[in-house]
Amino acid sequence: MMAIKELEAAIESILFALGESVELERIAGAGDHDEETVRNVIRNMMTRYDEENRGIHIIEMDGAFQLCTKPEMYEYLIKVAHIPKKHVLTEVLLETLSIVAYKQPITRIEIEKIRGVSSDHAVSKLVEYGLIQEVGRMDAPGRPMMFGTTEEFLRYFKYESLDDLPILNQETIEDFKAEVEQELGFELSRGEESDLEAELGIDSTVTDDET
Repeated sequence: MMAIKELEAAIESILFALGESVELERIAGAGDHDEETVRNVIRNMMTRYDEENRGIHIIEMDGAFQLCTKPEMYEYLIKVAHIPKKHVLTEVLLETLSIVAYKQPITRIEIEKIRGVSSDHAVSKLVEYGLIQEVGRMDAPGRPMMFGTTEEFLRYFKYESLDDLPILNQETIEDFKAEVEQELGFELSRGEESDLEAELGIDSTVTDDET
């Protein structure tokens, strides 16, 4: 069995060489250690990297780990590399992305039903940006494509897993309704509000104190 220092070196080399997230199971399999031990070693490495104020850090995403440059090092990187293209997430894209995140897997038609407007452009852009992806087809006439969020989504918003998504409170719900009303150009009736809440998976009987 590999010593801890040797295991740390192996983990570092694996993450550096692959340049993408690597599942815990794969890392453990390479080091002849159980997954719990490897997870603890990696998290100790994460803490030490931060304490030593190094230019790299390890991030955890849904049971996988990736070696990344720290965001605050960006100003140094652009002096020696091409400036990476930054994707701008407009309100429309963020709204569409939030629907996918909370309702996935979801079809484009279902997205449009919630938003009330065509979402072809928004869905295409989010796929282009790598924030959502095709995850299968619905077992229904026409077998429409279903979409879900990607690992890049977790990385972008600094979530370890979808379980870290914020719980929608009443204020957030009201803001979302206001955005929908503004986009549609008319006020939602109570029945339409209930339909919207149902589409978002929200229990309208929950009080503010319970959210």
